[in-house]
Amino acid sequence: MPEPAERAMWTFVERAFGICRSITGDGVRQTLSLLAERLPLEVHEVPTGTTVLDWTVPREWSIRDAWVKDPSGTVVIDFADHNLHLVGYSSPIHRKLDLADLKPHLHSLPDRPEWIPYRTSYYTETWGFCLPHRQLESLPDGEYEVFIDSSLEDGALSYGELLLPGDLEDEVLFSCHICHPSMANDNLSGVAVCLTLTEHLARSDRRRLSYRFLFVPGTIGAITWLARNEETTRRVRHGLVAANLGDGDFHYKRSRHGDAAIDRAVIGVLAATGRAHTTEDFMPFGYDERQYSSPGFDLAIGSLTRTPWGRYPEYHTSADNLDFISAGALQESLDLYLEVVEALEHGGTETDPKPQQQPAPRGATYLNLSPKGEPQLGRRGLYRSLGGGDGGRQAELALLWVLNLSDGRHGLIDIAERSSLPLDLLENAARELLEVDLLEKRSPCSPVRISGREGSS
Repeated sequence: MPEPAERAMWTFVERAFGICRSITGDGVRQTLSLLAERLPLEVHEVPTGTTVLDWTVPREWSIRDAWVKDPSGTVVIDFADHNLHLVGYSSPIHRKLDLADLKPHLHSLPDRPEWIPYRTSYYTETWGFCLPHRQLESLPDGEYEVFIDSSLEDGALSYGELLLPGDLEDEVLFSCHICHPSMANDNLSGVAVCLTLTEHLARSDRRRLSYRFLFVPGTIGAITWLARNEETTRRVRHGLVAANLGDGDFHYKRSRHGDAAIDRAVIGVLAATGRAHTTEDFMPFGYDERQYSSPGFDLAIGSLTRTPWGRYPEYHTSADNLDFISAGALQESLDLYLEVVEALEHGGTETDPKPQQQPAPRGATYLNLSPKGEPQLGRRGLYRSLGGGDGGRQAELALLWVLNLSDGRHGLIDIAERSSLPLDLLENAARELLEVDLLEKRSPCSPVRISGREGSS
């Protein structure tokens, strides 16, 4: 028989799997309501139009129905069959058009012809459908009818938060994203583990550290929390972003610091348990660790997952379903997180090493003019409008590396060495960021101030 925690996590995943979640809307609220059945969760509603760092809370998206009919009048793509069939945040439409005009709005995976891809368009108003490539190739010529009953209106962004106070005000932050529809590993596995971890810690007789749990929509949710809690971030000493906890071997992505207490705790626990695992250095791409670790906050936040984002074929597809994950993997993930908590509670890794003398930056040196959170590159024309795929990723990664390490203490040669990206790609990224006033050229000896911390390069 499965353990109670294992059974509870699996039950949660099963109940939440079919909900059509996005970065705003009732799907997020339904998911938070499921969590609130088991946790005294504080749910925040942040109105559309609120400025949050370099971003603005978007309009709220609601979806009621969506389908495509072929020339014979038969429904061939139906949102009711699978919520990944619709591009997230699709605008309302009801019109007829030829297949040639419809095809630019249809998305498939030629190399995985039986799977439905996951695509979104949060910040560019458009519409689209996703379908298996096998089906796309079989569509006959003729006139199609397209119907999307959706709305984009002023509303709110919703997220959940829970603080478990300890003897110390020093906080451990656990964050997971709650915005993906019908994907079990890249979404619900991390939520289920964080939910059950919260319950375990809430039952503890005594906690030395304080624990804060965030259940937020990806990117915009973390940015919103940071914008509203700058003072709170000063108490965050350690943290982990939880996702992809239902499949294979463990993987740890270090914090931006590289050798912070949380890094030593996780790596030490993984080594002590003998579990198969890999580790890698920080990179400013992936999940919300890149927001918490932006240079203006520079929190010691790692990412403890199983197979990382984008590195398993089922990622962001309909194949990331309940058959892809296992209850046993969820239980092992919970056990590992509890062991990390135990290591932090004992304080053996509490003191971070003293920073060594920073060498002079090598190459052209810049200062990020929007260092708190990731600046919104899409509205500046520097980021692809359709999310969920891999197109143009290396160029975007260069932009993010330059932004994350442009703290006046790293030159482009340093960034190239740390990122393993070509120098010319980083130079091009810096030029693009200069053109949109996100960077300022620095002389090597200019004083630096990032988020209230002053230094010299």
